[in-house]
Amino acid sequence: MKHDRSSLLFDKARTIIPGGVNSPVRAFSSVGGRPLFIDRASGSKIVDVDGNEYIDYVGSWGPMIAGHCHPQVVAAVTAAMAKGSSFGAPTDLELQLAEMVVAAVPAIEMVRMVSSGTEATMSAIRLARAYTGRDAIIKFAGCYHGHADSLLVKAGSGAATFGVPDSPGVPADFARHTLIAEYNDLASVQSLVDENREKVACIIIEPIAGNMGTVPPRNGFLEGLRALCDREGIVLIFDEVMTGFRVAYGGAQELYGITPDLTTLGKIIGGGLPVGAFGGKRAIMELLSPMGGVYQAGTLSGNPLAMSAGIATLKILQQEGFYQRLEETSGRLADAIASAALEAGCPIHATRVGSMLCVFFSSAEVTSWTTAARCDTAAYGTYFRAMLEQGIYLAPSQFETAFVSFSHTDEDIERTAAAARKAFKKCVAAAN
Repeated sequence: MKHDRSSLLFDKARTIIPGGVNSPVRAFSSVGGRPLFIDRASGSKIVDVDGNEYIDYVGSWGPMIAGHCHPQVVAAVTAAMAKGSSFGAPTDLELQLAEMVVAAVPAIEMVRMVSSGTEATMSAIRLARAYTGRDAIIKFAGCYHGHADSLLVKAGSGAATFGVPDSPGVPADFARHTLIAEYNDLASVQSLVDENREKVACIIIEPIAGNMGTVPPRNGFLEGLRALCDREGIVLIFDEVMTGFRVAYGGAQELYGITPDLTTLGKIIGGGLPVGAFGGKRAIMELLSPMGGVYQAGTLSGNPLAMSAGIATLKILQQEGFYQRLEETSGRLADAIASAALEAGCPIHATRVGSMLCVFFSSAEVTSWTTAARCDTAAYGTYFRAMLEQGIYLAPSQFETAFVSFSHTDEDIERTAAAARKAFKKCVAAAN
């Protein structure tokens, strides 16, 4: 495949955009090579500016659960655009989506729309601090909750990819209120709570870690967090920006039967447009301005285009058999990749929850950031490049999740499996 135009655009972009990209992991720095510039997409495929077509397992990092350019989503956004792209005033569309979210997500009694996942998590934490009158928060190493100052401590996603989980520019006074626990390790959480008695406002967690690769919670881990928060008067926040409507219609909290106090959402509820939301118990949410004193605002919050795309997407997800088919397709893909690695003699640890999956280049089980960080990132880079050259588009980082969409076909899975067999053999050859 030739990538001449992408390369030319990247060279130009680097002169006016820091690093040539508007989000760090897009730069391909950790996998070698240069980023693709995408021209268009449809269903399970994306096409770059050089005309190369790929089976897409990034899906705009999760929201394209129904596939790219789904006709119902396109029609909804087109109709909304004809009426106006933004008003900065209430619309019926934001009420419709809010009602759908409240009906779907077990923990949410009231919800506030925002424009990004970062806004959602930083606002939920502010709310938890106001509700409890405490300052400290507990997060988990390798879990990413956006780029707000207090959350860029031992963060996952792009921060983990580039080996800089603590960002310059974050004041020490902010960072000292963020306490770091080990994912899947209840004892590490209890120790922090014991050391900071009546100082912890909230525990924020990805109920299924997706920003250090896909790492499922161990049996009893989420239940233990819920019990600990109940005992200690701590607000439990599930960051379901990635898992919300992805692993089940009601998110990870429906899948595992654990109800947090607050939930953050994004990605899927915008159908691919910029959106976020946070919601939870009425007693906590009523502290938000203009009902209460906790200030949060956004000119583009509840944007009619994003609301229209979200409503259309959730209606698609409600169709009978949607999640069953998605589960079956995801299972076939995961099994095919695991078989390809075994056939090639390439040591991997594969994980999957619903339509989220990951191939860790590690012979050991991955349960936390400590174990994820031991993965062979060079081997992943070899795998990524080999798959890309065969028309398979994966996340350009070992520490990200692959996403399957409803639009992926049996032929897509077969092509991906065939590509994986060749890619794993290249990994083995490179290692020897």
